[in-house]
This record gives sequence, C-alpha cells and structure tokens, in this order.
Amino acid sequence: MTQHDATTEQAAAQRSADRADRDPAPAVSRALRILSSLAEAEGVPMTLSDIARALGLAKSSTANLCAALEEGGMVEREANGYRLGRRTAELGGAFAQQFNQVREFYRVVAASPVLHREVVQIAMLDGTDALYLARHEGRSPYRLGTPLGSRLPAALSATGLALLARLGDDEVRALLEPTQPFAALTQGSITTVDELLPQVREVRERGFAIDRGGSFGGITGVAVALEPWAPADPALAMGAALPVEQADEARVDEVGAALLDVARTLTNPLRGPQG
Repeated sequence: MTQHDATTEQAAAQRSADRADRDPAPAVSRALRILSSLAEAEGVPMTLSDIARALGLAKSSTANLCAALEEGGMVEREANGYRLGRRTAELGGAFAQQFNQVREFYRVVAASPVLHREVVQIAMLDGTDALYLARHEGRSPYRLGTPLGSRLPAALSATGLALLARLGDDEVRALLEPTQPFAALTQGSITTVDELLPQVREVRERGFAIDRGGSFGGITGVAVALEPWAPADPALAMGAALPVEQADEARVDEVGAALLDVARTLTNPLRGPQG
C-alpha cells in the first residue's frame, strides 16, 4: 500500500467513524448503502475500491461488509467486482406479495381477453418515481416494459401519471417542482410541472393515463390507478406497454377500458374476473 493509499484509507475511516458516532447501527447502515450503490450501478459490477470510494469507507471495512452480504446472498462477486445477488430479488418479490392486489393481479390479468397477451405491470409511487413491483409477461413477441425493481420518473411514465392524478394540482407541484427540469429520457419527454399538469388533468377526465413515448421511444404506455384494499397499502397503478405501431386510438381505448375493468376487480375482492 502506498503512502497516498494509506492516507486515503485513514481519511475514509475517520469519516466513517464520525458517522458511526451518530448512527445507532452503523454496520447495517453501511450495508444498506452498499446495496443502494450496487442498485444505482444498474447491473454494472463495482470493484471493492469503487464501493469504498463511493461510500467513504475504509477498504478493509468495505471488504468485511461485502463478505457478509455475499454470504447472505445479497451480493455476488465476479471477476469485475460485485453486483446485487439473487436474494435481493426474492426480498423484492416478498415485499410485493404482501399486498392482496398484487397477488390477485396475475390471475385477473391472465383472465382478461384484452390484456392476457400484453405486458402489464404494477408500480407504486416512491418519492418522485414510479417503482415497478409486479409484471405479467403476456405472450407478445415484443420485449417491452420495465424490469422489476426499476424506476421511472413519475412525470414521464403512464403508471406515474396515473398515480400523480390521485393527488391535487398543488400536491403535484409541491412534489415535483424541486426536481425541475425533469431529465429528458426521449425526445417526447416533458421537463416541467407546467407541461405535466394538463396531462394529469386529462387522466382525471379520461380515467386512464397515456404516455406516448415520453419514457421509452417506440412504446405507448396506458395505465390506471388502483384503490387500496387496506388503509396501510401503498397507492398502486397498473399499466400496459404497447408497441407504438399497435397503439392507434382504438387500441389504446380498448386497453384503457380493459385496465379499468381489471382495476374494478382488484378494488373489490368479491367481484370475479370478467370476460
């Protein structure tokens, strides 16, 4: 180890120690920060040095934490570094399965004459993002939609719009104005709350949200909000992803109506699937 490396590690250790003085469970907090960093890397492995540097931890401490996380299946080590482990997917699935609507979602969508062949997903509002929790693959030859556990800006996605439409205009503005301008994901992305609010009002009038290429080029999203079954359940939205060449007005309206029908079933557990 060079003198520079030793000095850097000592400085990182001091910063870590300072945080530990204020943290009732520093090892847990550091492990969570490692998992968050790997999630933000979007599947690109991070070396031990990368993780230590990103978190401001000593490399030796980082190695111990990564070893414990690896033993528990939370991270996996490969030649190029660390990435999230399979256990994180299991926990994410277990989180989603807590909610009755998610458990019923697969059965009800599979029974829908309109939706059973489509990619249909459930998302919740997490801060300013739509966080994707469940996915019905359908039998479409297209690989569409968003991977489970991933996020899209709520302002740019159909599921996000459906969730934002449940809020008042002032609530939407308070939530999203600090994040302006929104990061443009496609040429069709909006970047301000003033552009967003007319879309939110249209969702309230129409009953379902439409995203025409604002989050992914070549994809039209159609989504509806779901009424929670229990007061403690998060607000959820359900959306379908359609190839733009199949998303004419008639098809979008058909999918929107089918989503609304499934949403009514998922709102009232005593109502059976239609069709």
